[in-house]
Amino acid sequence: MSLAVSTSAPRHGSRTPAPSGAGGSRSASATVPTMGVEEEFLLVDRRSRAPVGRAAGVIEAASGRLGPLVQPEFFTAQVESCTSPTSSTAVLRAELAWLRAELVRAAEAQDCLLVATGTPVIPPERPLAITPDERYGRMAVRFASAVAGYDQPVCGCHVHIGVSSRAQALDLANRLRPWLPTLQALSANSPFDRGRDTGHASWRAVEHARWPTVGPAPFLDEASYERIANDLVSCGALLDRRMIYWYARPSEHVPTLEIRVADVNARLDTVVLLAALVRGLAGVLLPERDEGRPPPFLECGRLREAHRLAALHGLCGGEGLDPVGGAHVPVWHMLDRLRERAAPGLDAAGDLPLVDTLLDRLRAEGGGAARQRAAHGRRGRLADVVDGLAATTAAG
Repeated sequence: MSLAVSTSAPRHGSRTPAPSGAGGSRSASATVPTMGVEEEFLLVDRRSRAPVGRAAGVIEAASGRLGPLVQPEFFTAQVESCTSPTSSTAVLRAELAWLRAELVRAAEAQDCLLVATGTPVIPPERPLAITPDERYGRMAVRFASAVAGYDQPVCGCHVHIGVSSRAQALDLANRLRPWLPTLQALSANSPFDRGRDTGHASWRAVEHARWPTVGPAPFLDEASYERIANDLVSCGALLDRRMIYWYARPSEHVPTLEIRVADVNARLDTVVLLAALVRGLAGVLLPERDEGRPPPFLECGRLREAHRLAALHGLCGGEGLDPVGGAHVPVWHMLDRLRERAAPGLDAAGDLPLVDTLLDRLRAEGGGAARQRAAHGRRGRLADVVDGLAATTAAG
């Protein structure tokens, strides 16, 4: 994804008190960086609702209008879309809706449905094929245990934030670490996996962790990043730098920081909310580097436990963990803290009323995992879960 860097002059609006933990007092100013979103979708057969490897036909049908904005993914049962960089949440939403609509039409032409879910609800009827690509082939051979028998696609939603340099990207990643478990819980949308309820809100987080480096990003500056990235490749732990799958990673080819903690979500509102919150936090945290304020210290085990709880509970009533203070608190309390911390950045971008509306809607209607389980609970049919996901994905 080519994401340009864009910041506007700070606009000072209402301010809310900074939360306890995870970052201290608020910054005196906020910026409005660009943002972009990548969404990975599953293709399922219209009759069986099982994953099917028809991505080549879908991409061919959509590429006339979408061009490089639609791309293959690791399995032939997946497609990926990516937006252009923008500073406007309204523009982002419109482009996401357009991309989905085009992919839905292309999928229909291949007799399949486009589904936004982190893991397959219904198992494939035969082993899934890996996309014919030299790099994917080498990955499949070297990391065979991660591929899990060629039947486990996982679909994420990645938010890119425009930055001016790799050093700035890494500093922002350090400052975002306390908030990523909460964003993971907000976006959890994979309770079912190949015919069973996993007991998790995000089973994608568990399956994705089969791959090396998936997890919280280390606390790094530019020199240590270069050293670690080079070592991971030279020792054979990774095929190349593109396989650095930390939850927050600097792009190797465009000036962005990529946040990779979220499941793909059927509801477009959730995707827009996620992107707005990430950008709002970035708008507050980016100036802190110039102000000389250090990022918060986090104990690694505590941070990993916060992510584990986020994947387990999502927004479904369980407790989260404050990775700074170490206290177990309701996940919605952490989400309220995140909103407060991001408020100056949201206000500078004009997104604060929208985010408050979407948070209220999410609180009332539940997250993606809860809605999937509700669809299943009505008649006990997994096909109903898939049909609901497909309809919601298309409704964007």
